[in-house]
This record gives sequence, C-alpha cells and structure tokens, in this order.
Amino acid sequence: MKISTILVLCFCFLAVGGCSARPSTNQIEVWHWMTDRQDALQALAQKYEQETGVKVKLELFAPSDAYTQKITAASQANVLPDIYGILDKKSILALFIKSGLVADLTEELEADHAAWESSLIPKAVDVNRFPVGNKDGVPPGIYGVPIDVTNIQMVYNNTLLKKAGLLKPPQTFGDFLTAVDALKRVGVSPFVTGFGEMWIIDCFASNYAFNMMGEDKVMATFRGEVKYTDPDWIKVFSVFQTLARKGAFIEGIVTKGNKYAEQDFALERAAFSFDGSWAVNIYRSMNPRLDYGISPLPAINPDRPMKVWGGAGSSFVVNAASPNRAKAVAFLKWLTAEEQQVFIAEKTNNLPANRAAMIATPKVLPDFSKAMDQTTHPSVWPVNEDALVTEAFDKGIQSIIIGEKTPEAVAGEVQKIKDREMKKKAEQ
Repeated sequence: MKISTILVLCFCFLAVGGCSARPSTNQIEVWHWMTDRQDALQALAQKYEQETGVKVKLELFAPSDAYTQKITAASQANVLPDIYGILDKKSILALFIKSGLVADLTEELEADHAAWESSLIPKAVDVNRFPVGNKDGVPPGIYGVPIDVTNIQMVYNNTLLKKAGLLKPPQTFGDFLTAVDALKRVGVSPFVTGFGEMWIIDCFASNYAFNMMGEDKVMATFRGEVKYTDPDWIKVFSVFQTLARKGAFIEGIVTKGNKYAEQDFALERAAFSFDGSWAVNIYRSMNPRLDYGISPLPAINPDRPMKVWGGAGSSFVVNAASPNRAKAVAFLKWLTAEEQQVFIAEKTNNLPANRAAMIATPKVLPDFSKAMDQTTHPSVWPVNEDALVTEAFDKGIQSIIIGEKTPEAVAGEVQKIKDREMKKKAEQ
C-alpha cells in the first residue's frame, strides 16, 4: 500500500478517535532522519539544555523510507513527537496540517517585525508556506522551519577540464558542446548524473524549460493551455537528443542511480555532473583531494537566467497537539540562529538556512549558495503537472537518450496522456 494511501487512512482514524493529549514536560522530543547531522544536533541539544534547562531528546530513524513509515505509524497512534519532519510532497504536508498534526508558526515567525522570518533565506521559508488561495485548501500560513538549504547545479572537475585544455566551465550550451568534444578527444567521459531516477530528469528538463520558454509558459502547459507538441517543448526534448548524439553522457546513464553517479564523479570518471549541495560530503569522504567547482547549467537562452531546483533542504514542523509547543518553537528559533547555523555548516557541510551564517560556510559551499536567489521547486509552483504525465515525460526522455524515440514522438505521447487525464478530471 502506498504511503500516501496509508496516511489518508491514518487521518480518517484520527478524525474518529480524536487526539490524546500528553502532559507538559521540561523535555521536548525531536524525531529526524539525518544521519550526517546526528552528532552535530546532539552537541547542540546538550548545549541548549545547559543554556535553558530544557532537555532535547533526539531520536534518529534511518534511512528516510524507514523514517517516513515511522511518522505514518505515529500519526495513526497519536504519538507524534513535539518536533518532526515530513519527507514527502507538499500535498502530504497539507494533509498533516488539515488533520491538526502541524502547527501554524506564522505568528512566531512574523513577531517583532518578522525578525525570525527575515533571518532565514526566503526561498527556504517559502517551501513551508501556503499562500492565500493555495491549491491544497490549507489556511494561509507558514507551517515549518528550514534548518538548512540546498540546490542542484552543474559540478565540474577542474583537473579533467585542464587535461582537455579547458580553462573555465562552459557558460553557454554551445560552450558545453565544445567542451564535450574536447573531453572526448582526451578519453574523458564528459557527463554523469542519476538519470535512472525520474526526479533528476524532471529537474534537469524543467531548468531548461524555464530558461528556453519562461515560467509562465511552463505553468500554462501544466494547466493544459499549451501543448507538449508546442515547438518550444520539442526544443526542450531535443536538448537530450543533442547531448546523446554528441556522446556527452556516460555509458548507462539512464539506469544509473544518483549515488552511483556521485561515486563516478568523486572518483574522476566524468568531468561534469548534475548534483546537489549535499554531495559535498560524499565527494569529501570518497576523494578528499578532488578539485571541483560549481556553476549553473549552461544556458541556451541568454536573455533568461538559468533557474535551479532548490530551497529548504530539511525542515522541521511542530506538532499542533503538543503541550510543549512554546518550548518546541523556542528551540527551533535557537537552532536556526546564526551561531548554531554556523556550527552545523562547519560540522556537516550543509548550507545553513540562516542568511548571516551563509558567509561562514566551508569551501565550495558558497558557490552553491550564490544561486539561492535563482532557486525554484515544484513545492512553490502555483500549479504542478499530473503525476502520470510527469512519469511519461521523464520516461520519454530516457527513450530519447538511448535513441529509441524522437523528441516529436515523445511530445505526442506525453500530450495524449495529458489529454486523457484532463478529460478524466473534467468528467469527475
């Protein structure tokens, strides 16, 4: 049974069974999934207890799938902790909110002329914000606090670029194709990423769609006002055909999971990758001497900025039924203050959510942070594409990469599914 289905059943149980309140204590309980941040969070929890007398009990459940199952079961049994995270799409967060399991933190974030909110990176806060008239029917508000941020960009190996006679990373798509030729001449695989995972294909493709046709036209497509057979979408699909025909992709890219792609790049098996800021830790552990840099994907349309997927990397919410709400909010406010955010960044190489702490990030991370103003993400888009259409879109791109289908054929197939799903919704 899918997690989302289980959640719906859990919420039905809650509606019938009600909530059992726990007594207020001088301890707050935090559940998380972040194995790489456990030691840093534990050190901060001890520091917080020394400063305030409030004990912070951290519970780690990993991997993330196991954590999600734990949260699902806890929501059914009414035993969610004071603070936790929701690792799912925004519509699932909305279900938690409407079931009374997540507190609205707008008042606290906007107190004192929005002092707390303004200390955080706006794009990260927006991931947990539901605006007026949101499609999920959630009362307007901010329902979570980001503790770090992330984004996904192009990563390049300086050593391999120099081997090919390239002095800097490509700035335009034409430069990128030239770099591909140069790298192949010296026997270097040009590009690797986890195109075996649908979300990475979706991310890569949407970045180019925004660059080539603009956000308004992309959103109009999702609403059904523009067809995927439109010439601009054919051009987006053709990006993958062009790169495949050039020999840019490492062998087997359409079946490669991202963790294996990260290993390939860390071990210098490819000159370019498409990866997130979280990979800094992976590269450091696998190859501490790796000499690499960060840049956005090379643009095709110079008149539009290259958007990058990003925002809150990890967020915490407060249990709306917690008797320790005030203590939980106070801890999150302390955790996202500059001093604690600098500590987390230095210990874990994750980008801090606090704006002032960003200047203290370790080497390489500042290059990721420069793109935060250009971040976008499906969780903040005004409309999202139907899941079945997205699946056809991403699988179609895989077919283009391996030469099974043309961009025009994939566009037609995706549009047929789009028409079918829109007809179903109209008949409901």
